[in-house]
Amino acid sequence: MNSRYSFGGDEHIFVEVSEEMSLEAFFKALSMTNAVREASIKGVTEICPANASFQIKFDPDLIHPDDLMSELKRMEEEAGRASPVLNTRIIEIPVYYQDPWTHETLMRFRERHQDPSSSDIDYAARINGFASVDEFIAAHSGQPWFVSMVGFVSGLPFLYQMVDRPHQIQVPKYLRPRTDTPKLTVGYGGCFSCIYSVRGAGGYQMFGITPMPIYDPTQQTGYLKDFMVFFKPGDIVKWKPIDRAEYDRCVAAVEANTFAPRIREVEFSLDAFNADIEGTNAKLLEALNAD
Repeated sequence: MNSRYSFGGDEHIFVEVSEEMSLEAFFKALSMTNAVREASIKGVTEICPANASFQIKFDPDLIHPDDLMSELKRMEEEAGRASPVLNTRIIEIPVYYQDPWTHETLMRFRERHQDPSSSDIDYAARINGFASVDEFIAAHSGQPWFVSMVGFVSGLPFLYQMVDRPHQIQVPKYLRPRTDTPKLTVGYGGCFSCIYSVRGAGGYQMFGITPMPIYDPTQQTGYLKDFMVFFKPGDIVKWKPIDRAEYDRCVAAVEANTFAPRIREVEFSLDAFNADIEGTNAKLLEALNAD
């Protein structure tokens, strides 16, 4: 997997790690951007990781573009020799699937959908070969997801399903974008799940909603007091299906500032994952549920 480097004007280098979405590409981009950040290269002013790519902003008065390019290529060689291991965290995110708020919204935008006669989750279940929505929810929530990127909208995570390729869920975005999406909607488009951090336009299929804030510019939410954006690239997520009663309890806890997400520190090895996907995921979930 050889990266492609290109200059974007006088102050940017864009690096395309791969044309294909994969954990290998995400992991390599994350490893390289972490290495750039840790090296504190003089002249580097901004690091923007993305899905299977990243962009570096630099001051050409402080570092020559060719020198920065050489340094990035050297880091890529080192990343290729290293065993990809990440010290990260696994997080449980409660989801109220088929909630009334996203349902009301999706019904308002049926003319923009591939199948106006069904809901988003019904459509996703059918095109992925599931016999029922319950089966689809079990597949969506049953295995962990890797946060490959945070951005586009403030604090919005892109999550990639940690299963073998033949079992990955694939769902297209709406034919035409919506002008409204409820805050904290759990959506899906292409091979990515996401959480809408704020209310606004969107095009991902809407499956449910979480009561858990993931972006707070006021930093009044207890677990967001140190940083207004909850997710970081490399986080691992496990969805937890909840009903309306539990959703209401979580909302009340959030409003009382007593809600505390379940988070556990874990080590994730890409080599171990590729060698035994089910075994690695089982260990991650065991760590998440440990007392």
